Amino acid sequence: MESNHSREDRSGDSPMRQVNGNYLTRVVSDPSEIASTDWDGLLGACEAGDTRNPFMRYAYLHAMHASQSAVPETGWTPRFVTLWSDETLVGACALYLKVHSYGEYVFDWAWARAYQEHQVPYYPKALIASPFTPVPGPRLLASNNEAKHALLAAVLATCESLGVSSLHLLFGDQEDLAVCESAGLMTRQTVQFHWTNRAPNDSGSGYADFDDFLSTLNQEKRKKIKQERRKVSEAGVSFKAYRGGEISTDLWELFYQCYSQTYLEHGNAPYLSRDFFQRMQDEMPENWLLFVGYTPDGTPFATSLIGLATHAQTGEVQAAFGRYWGALARVDCLHFEACYYQPIAWCIANGVKRFEGGAQGEHKMARALMPVTTYSAHWLAHPSFAEAVGRYLDREREGIADYVDHLSARSPFKGPAP
Repeated sequence: MESNHSREDRSGDSPMRQVNGNYLTRVVSDPSEIASTDWDGLLGACEAGDTRNPFMRYAYLHAMHASQSAVPETGWTPRFVTLWSDETLVGACALYLKVHSYGEYVFDWAWARAYQEHQVPYYPKALIASPFTPVPGPRLLASNNEAKHALLAAVLATCESLGVSSLHLLFGDQEDLAVCESAGLMTRQTVQFHWTNRAPNDSGSGYADFDDFLSTLNQEKRKKIKQERRKVSEAGVSFKAYRGGEISTDLWELFYQCYSQTYLEHGNAPYLSRDFFQRMQDEMPENWLLFVGYTPDGTPFATSLIGLATHAQTGEVQAAFGRYWGALARVDCLHFEACYYQPIAWCIANGVKRFEGGAQGEHKMARALMPVTTYSAHWLAHPSFAEAVGRYLDREREGIADYVDHLSARSPFKGPAP
């Protein structure tokens, strides 16, 4: 969708406002008010190299809104901040007003409780994030560094005008973090677990196959993985991978049935609607890989959906992201097979550099996913709470560093990790 509005008649919720002298800013409550080509152009300018992260693309964020998955009724009120130089969009970010802390993966429940104990409202708060998606990447999209600083200034001014308690930028990249720190925001660290392919050898490839990968692990972990895989195999379960257009509507329906049932079995309604995944099938099929598990008689009963980041020019897969899974029947160790071993084997076979296992999960180290530090940035309007949280984050950073060192010392590899 191309934008053809003038500065005077551009639709949205707020008038144009001057920021930093050289720019105008506007806040919109519907992502469709932003041209998809403009948004994706800014995203491309911010991404390192030629890898395109799918979870900040316009189609992904718009699908969250249009499918009623991330909307005011579910606690996500869009207030996308846009930055303009004359008629050109030079900055934008996905800002949401939140009335809870679900679907974020950077936990601030203790902060909310402290506010409540002192009878100070913590909600609504403001959040810059890709909803329900703990995948690091650019958050402050801008055409250059000056515009990125101006965009954050516009966001902070918006937060003050809205009277929110705080602003939280989640899973930002290093450029975002540098801009946030220069503006006085506090930074926070969390830990995820990522699998990395072996650096290319003389033949130009990483691991030759899954057995080659297993050979780099210590005996205990290698034995454990073989045992877990054997349990699934002996149950007669087989898997097949489908990518992009190979994922038929019937398979998407199967996936959603598995995904929904697994959420409900754990006492929660699924975050994402069936319409969201229909939009992924229609608008971003190349960014999805589906593993389907079959019973011995060929009946599909388990699924694992993996996001893919591709090369901007060649379309080759650069990274894979574990996102959603589910099953209609229980099989011992099925989750490990569907969510770790099948994706890792696929990444090896297709020369993919990295597989991100998602938020948390120290158990992932036993499957050779190693700790990686991720970052967020925070601004609190209340001076006393900001000071207290700042002291807490100083202590937490020391704890995170010790935790990562402790985990690294328990590496599953015989030698240095890839």
